[in-house]
Amino acid sequence: MAVFRSGLLVLTTPLATLAPRLPPILTSAARLVNHTLYVHLQPGMNLGGPAQPQASPVQATFEVLDFITHLYTGANVHRHLDVRILLTNIQTKSTFLPVLPSVQNLAHPPEVVLTDFQTLDGSQYNPVKQQLERYATSCYSCCPQLSSVLLYPDYGTGELPVEPLNAPLPSTIRPASPVARSPKQPVRGYHRGAVGGTFDRLHNAHKVLLSIACVLAQEQLVVGVADKDLLKSKLLPELLQPYTVRVEHLSEFLVDVKPSLTFDIVPLLDPYGPAGTDPTLDFLVVSEETYRGGMAVNRFRLENGKEELALYQIQLLKDQSHSETEEDKVSSSSFRQRILGSLLKPPNRPELPSGLYVLGLTGISGSGKSSVAQRLKSLGAYIIDSDLLGHRAYAPGGPAYQPVVEAFGTDILHKDGTINRKVLGSRVFGNKKQLKILTDVMWPVIAKLAREEMDSAVVKGKTLCVIDAAMLLEAGWQNMVHEVWTIVIPETEAVRRIVERDGLSEAAAHSRLQSQMSGQQLVEQSHVVLSTLWEPRVTQRQVEKAWNLLQKRLPKAQQTKN
Repeated sequence: MAVFRSGLLVLTTPLATLAPRLPPILTSAARLVNHTLYVHLQPGMNLGGPAQPQASPVQATFEVLDFITHLYTGANVHRHLDVRILLTNIQTKSTFLPVLPSVQNLAHPPEVVLTDFQTLDGSQYNPVKQQLERYATSCYSCCPQLSSVLLYPDYGTGELPVEPLNAPLPSTIRPASPVARSPKQPVRGYHRGAVGGTFDRLHNAHKVLLSIACVLAQEQLVVGVADKDLLKSKLLPELLQPYTVRVEHLSEFLVDVKPSLTFDIVPLLDPYGPAGTDPTLDFLVVSEETYRGGMAVNRFRLENGKEELALYQIQLLKDQSHSETEEDKVSSSSFRQRILGSLLKPPNRPELPSGLYVLGLTGISGSGKSSVAQRLKSLGAYIIDSDLLGHRAYAPGGPAYQPVVEAFGTDILHKDGTINRKVLGSRVFGNKKQLKILTDVMWPVIAKLAREEMDSAVVKGKTLCVIDAAMLLEAGWQNMVHEVWTIVIPETEAVRRIVERDGLSEAAAHSRLQSQMSGQQLVEQSHVVLSTLWEPRVTQRQVEKAWNLLQKRLPKAQQTKN
């Protein structure tokens, strides 16, 4: 059977019986679909009868909400797969839904339709498959050559769990105020509600939060997307997707899962957002982590003469495969950590000596750039240290010595005639005009020396070299390297390291950083990002990962052996 880019999974088994069987079902589906898997819940539907099966409403109960969470939790094992549970036919007891068009268009038209429907003999019974195809095309816009697969034979009895198949699902969603409820209890619907988050690299925990909000809302859902000041405390904020990208992915998902709703996606610039100020809202969906924030929103509303919102709290999804530096929940910060060391965009094609591949290593002051350079050297890279080249250029008789003395005067010299770099630094840091005078002299000189070093590396038989340069991008040396590798750390940590390393005041450390590009600006022009925020062994693993991935994309003649 071919592997399809997108597929539709129609689940016909009652939810309580289906829940224990989901892991093998999802695994079987993941073998056939490698991008987007839509899931359509239609428990009790019969594909074996003579009549064309019809979509029917599914009552939104707490069992259904728990099942949605359970399914997304199981889907997290298959990280390559974008799972989306379609909510069109799931209705609350107070339904205000308009009549939907007979066929729904999806962002990625399904190429294959799958089902857990069980035939009597466990075979791929052709009339059942034909019914399945007809049902799928009557509900959703599918590819003309839609294929169909019955998944039931793919998971045998040996794969099924030993617990009773009708065991109730663990409760994962509840109103914030503790209310006794049974799994079969219908869920109340509301006209308008809100949900908020960063929604970076939309993942399954986000999808649970959004899906529950979509089930509860019957007319409009306001979605606050964190931006600007609310992003500053995030881990690796430099790797956050831009606001416009996050909104684009969010909008596509929401329109796919419940097109009947009106979605108002707005920037979230303070902890309250629209939930704190909009008098027309009825409910707010929060996670365990943001529950206190939801309570604060309600206090804020009461203080300003508005009614409290009904709060619905979602349990966090556990990440069973997180590393020692990652959170034990499914989170965007873990996804950003996993990007470290990976290639983010295609390499440059600079005009450089034949047979030589060049990396430009950069980062803000205090980022740990030099330590990473040493790790790369131990792996086999030839290092070109721009600081050492600067020392050569500044030395008496060096190519930059006379121009610098003429520009800044003899009072920057030691008694022996050498340039006092501390005195020179005090002149230019924090003074853009003076800094430009210096860099206009130094950058072309260091670039020339670096090219000479590359030629020397080729003569020595080296195939891969690293230009270690804090001002690589400011100097415009992108045309000298195939890839830019950037080291990022929080500015507060950079200041701490500069103060400890150089004996500067915090104000002086801040001033030094302000004369450089920010980590965000560097990352925007980078091919690979690393971070020295954690213990040295974690940095070493990152560097080794980046190195091994680099070896795979290098021409064989340029691959460096340890």
